[in-house]
Amino acid sequence: MKVHDLAPAPGSRKARKRVGRGIAAGGGKTAGRGTKGQKARRQIPAGFEGGQTRLVRRTPKLRGFHNPFRVEYQGVNLDTIQAFAEAGHEEVTPETLLASGLVSKHALVKVLGRGELTAKVNVHAHGFSKSALAAITAAGGTTQSIPMPFGNGRPAAKGNALTNR
Repeated sequence: MKVHDLAPAPGSRKARKRVGRGIAAGGGKTAGRGTKGQKARRQIPAGFEGGQTRLVRRTPKLRGFHNPFRVEYQGVNLDTIQAFAEAGHEEVTPETLLASGLVSKHALVKVLGRGELTAKVNVHAHGFSKSALAAITAAGGTTQSIPMPFGNGRPAAKGNALTNR
């Protein structure tokens, strides 16, 4: 059997009824649309709700909340730091990670706990997960937290009793 031999079973497909071709054709005069009214006269656009403002226009765009104070970190895992140590680096800083192409230019680096760390390394980063801190200190290395370049990132609340004295 070939593709051009394929055909539906006889009687399984029925030809559509051609309406509006005269009374003798069986679907003439009103062509199955009934009499009078908007549906009998013209095509109704999709989403039309009879003159009421349609749902698409009623719902607002851009839903949700954008937190302006969110801090985005770029994660670096322990297995990456282990590879760095095996390559001969004793100190891991955002600058060395940037030089090797592992983080972007203005990234805040956070060390995460995936992988094993056996080498003794000194790690400087903006953040550490608890498991990463434990693994680095267990391997004999040290961690140093780099302060954020923009302070804590959030301005003081307005109307605070302590700031409005």
